[in-house]
Amino acid sequence: MKRFTDLTEAEILALAVSNEEEDARIYLQFAQRLRTDYPASAALFERMAEEEQGHRHSLLELHTRKYGPVLPYVTRQDVKGFLKRNPIWLLDTLRIDAVRHQAEIMELEAASFYAKAAERARDVDIRKLLSDLAETERKHESLASELEETLVPGTVRAEEHETARRLFVLQIVQPGLAGLIDGSISTLAPIFAAAFATQNSWDAFRVGLAASIGAGISMGLTEALSDDGAITGRGNPLTRGIACGVMTALGGLGHTLPYLISDFWTATATAAVIVALELAAIAWIRWRYMETPFTSAIVQVVLGGILVLLTGIFIGNA
Repeated sequence: MKRFTDLTEAEILALAVSNEEEDARIYLQFAQRLRTDYPASAALFERMAEEEQGHRHSLLELHTRKYGPVLPYVTRQDVKGFLKRNPIWLLDTLRIDAVRHQAEIMELEAASFYAKAAERARDVDIRKLLSDLAETERKHESLASELEETLVPGTVRAEEHETARRLFVLQIVQPGLAGLIDGSISTLAPIFAAAFATQNSWDAFRVGLAASIGAGISMGLTEALSDDGAITGRGNPLTRGIACGVMTALGGLGHTLPYLISDFWTATATAAVIVALELAAIAWIRWRYMETPFTSAIVQVVLGGILVLLTGIFIGNA
């Protein structure tokens, strides 16, 4: 692996050509992946890919004029400390804000590379081209903004924002909410049944811990195996499974942890307060993301929670 300072001017040009080729392909990949949900932003990235291809042609022409048509084989992996791209385009679910952020980083890194390369160049033509490219890359953020104003007007941006929100709800909020509801409500009965049957905080804690973790594993696997997301657009099954499983476990652990308090009645009173907070949080999430009227959401959740809680208490006292 070479250090950047050891590269010849011909190798710097070849490295720049390779970098422009890869960046153009990345932008085209972004465009392809975003075309269905974000067509206007896809057009933006296609234009940016055209810009990168134009840079590539300029670099190739200069190398051919100075050193001939055969490029030294140098890639970014061959140069120590050179630009590394975070391969977010390989993710199953591609978020529009993450893509735009990645594009900004790519342009900033490219500008820094060309500026440093221009400082090392001794050939006047090479130095001039590299300096021009550094300046162009610095302006790319404003260019992207100008293109976005043209290709992604306010109404389209609002539509894309709404699409991103729907995907977030579909892929993260829904499985997470299902897990939180299951963990917060379904574990009430076994935890409070054990608590009132034994009136021992430690026994209630162990039952709650087992119920919460067991429910988390079960719900996570069920969600992950229920749908691969290819047709429904619900995203990566592993991501959904983790969201559902973690929220299920947290929902149960919320009213389990108070039983680490040794005094049984203090622990139970604390757990009851946490249950109320959990039910309110569930109602708020349903209102905020699922467009359920808050009054309706709170009545449904609280009614279900109270019924399950009373079932546990009744069985524990039987």
